[in-house]
Amino acid sequence: MTQPTLTRRERSGMNAPPGPLRTALTLAAAGVPVLPLRAGKTPFGNCRTCAGNGCGGRPNMKSAGPCRCPGVCHAWAAATTDPAVLTSSAWTAAWRRAVCVAYHPGAAGLTVVDLDDTAAVDWAHATLPATRTVPTTRGEHWIYRGAMSSHNAVRPGVDIKSTMAYVRYLGPGVGTMAALPDAVRALAAKEPSTVRSAPRSVSLPAGSGGGECPHRTPVFLERGIAMAEQRITQARTAIHATVYGAFLAVLSTHGRCGCLTDAHIKRLFAAAQAKGETLRHCTDAWTNARTTLGL
Repeated sequence: MTQPTLTRRERSGMNAPPGPLRTALTLAAAGVPVLPLRAGKTPFGNCRTCAGNGCGGRPNMKSAGPCRCPGVCHAWAAATTDPAVLTSSAWTAAWRRAVCVAYHPGAAGLTVVDLDDTAAVDWAHATLPATRTVPTTRGEHWIYRGAMSSHNAVRPGVDIKSTMAYVRYLGPGVGTMAALPDAVRALAAKEPSTVRSAPRSVSLPAGSGGGECPHRTPVFLERGIAMAEQRITQARTAIHATVYGAFLAVLSTHGRCGCLTDAHIKRLFAAAQAKGETLRHCTDAWTNARTTLGL
C-alpha cells in the first residue's frame, strides 16, 4: 500500500477540503478503497432512500446486496477506489464536511491490529512480529499484508479490523509491512464458532460446496454475490486489487460454511474476466484469498 506523506495539519484530520479528498485520491490510486469521515470520526449516515437499508443495502453487518446510491452510504461498504465517484457532486458535499479519511483494509488485502492503549502496545511488541506501525491518539495501528474477518475485543485493548470494517487513515506509518501472522489469526480463532468446515469437492479452486449456510440466509448469500459482482464490474482502476478484495470478502463470510457453489464462483470469475482478467488471474486471486483466510 503506497501512502502519501501528510502534513501535521492533515494528520490531525481537521483540515478543510481539498486536503482529505487529495489524500483519498492518492490512496485510491494505490488500490486502497477510501471514504470520508464526519465529525466524531464516524461514517456519514445513509440517505433517505437507503435509511434502514430500504434499498437492499451494500454489505454491512446486517444485510447485503446491490445498491446504486450515488451518495456516501452504508458506512465501510461505501469505500471506493473510483476517482469519478470520489469527485462526484454527491461525494463532494461530504468531503466539504469531512474531518478525515478512512479506508477499508480488507478490500485492500490488509489487516489492522488496533491497539487501544499502552498495555496493548506492549503486548504486541512481546507477541506479534514487527510490521508497519502508525501511532494513534492512545495506542498504535499495526498493519499486515493479508486480510481476514474483523473481530472486536479479541483481548483487552485489541481489535482486528480487516473485511467489513473501516480504519481512520493517520499517515504512512513506519517500518516494513509484514505478512499477516498466524498469531493474529489465532486471536480470532479463539472465538467459539458454530459453522462447519466447507467440503472441498468443487471443480473450481473454491474449497466450498453448496450446502445450506448455517449462519446466513440464502438471500444474504445471493446479495453478497451480487455485491461482489457489482464491485468488480464498476471498478475503473486497480482491477487486480478489486477482484482480490471481492473474492476475499465473499470467502471471509461464506468460505467455511459450505453454501458457495460452482455457479456462484463462476459468476465472480465471469465478472472479473469481463474486466480483462484472465482465468489464471482469477484462479490465482481466488487461491490467494483462500490462503490468506486459511481455507
